[in-house]
Amino acid sequence: MSKTFLVTGGAGFIGSAVVRHLIHDTPHQVINVDKLTYAGNVNSLSDVANSARYSFLQADICDAKAMAQVLAQYQPDIVMHLAAESHVDRSIDGPGDFIHTNIVGTYTLLEAARAYWSGLTGEKKAAFRFHHISTDEVYGDLHGTDDLFTETTPYAPSSPYSASKAGSDHLVRAWLRTFGLPTVVTNCSNNYGPFHFPEKLIPLMILNALAGKPLPVYGDGKQIRDWLYVEDHARALVTVATAGKVGETYNIGGHNEKQNIEVVQTLCALLEELAPNKPQGVKHYKDLITYITDRPGHDVRYAIDASKIARELGWTPAENFESGLRKTVQWYLANPSWWQAILDGSYQQVQGN
Repeated sequence: MSKTFLVTGGAGFIGSAVVRHLIHDTPHQVINVDKLTYAGNVNSLSDVANSARYSFLQADICDAKAMAQVLAQYQPDIVMHLAAESHVDRSIDGPGDFIHTNIVGTYTLLEAARAYWSGLTGEKKAAFRFHHISTDEVYGDLHGTDDLFTETTPYAPSSPYSASKAGSDHLVRAWLRTFGLPTVVTNCSNNYGPFHFPEKLIPLMILNALAGKPLPVYGDGKQIRDWLYVEDHARALVTVATAGKVGETYNIGGHNEKQNIEVVQTLCALLEELAPNKPQGVKHYKDLITYITDRPGHDVRYAIDASKIARELGWTPAENFESGLRKTVQWYLANPSWWQAILDGSYQQVQGN
């Protein structure tokens, strides 16, 4: 049965993967609401843009009037809230945008959704869901080698970014507890894959290597992250939105713990195979690895226990780290027009920014 999904931040990295999955692999209708900040890119949605089941609206989740209007006009069955500022380094340089978008924006959207949901009746009201997409960074970091984040791990955010996401998570749960708004929360590990904005670790390393630029690694590079292929994450999110239990939290991870330096070294080895024609003066891609001063408050280790979503909803990742990373490198090599438009800024001119 077809449902109508309102996806916020659907032109971002994870959001666009969700939108593409919904249009390509399901019968559902999709309303994409995105402000189109620097991280939003309509070019990531070019293969769904002409679908009769897809609509795009450029709007800010902090605009209460706009959010009320889109809910009233499109009458969604599910709100999937992905719109967020999400880069740790940027949150250290300028925390204000993160507080505004991630906390005030989530509050504004919750209030709009509550007013809309309160006006629904019968089956449509009973079936409505507000799905808030968050991060494992709200849990802080893990110091033991065997510990895993579970859905009941206490929050201990380390950066302005993770603190703002923790705040938004608490708001969502409060709107369920106080007002009865039917919410569900997911917390994911580090995503990677096609259409990833070049400031993030994996695409940054790929593009720097192809350009013969240094590959900057924080500290000793031994920080550990659990890596999740973005298309696996998109499947998990739609599964939770349609089958998850109201009031529950689901952790989503890729079962792929890797040190940052391992990730960079693996990328270099893949590029040796897939892009053997190196930039002038580069003998081996790994020679470009450069260690730089660690960032403030850098968490040591993240690792997700994703057994609950596997047990209760039947989701497991299809890609392992090796297969997903190979697909990612191949995609960047095959799609230079997408990332070159970001590097030269022309993608924002297309979007009118």
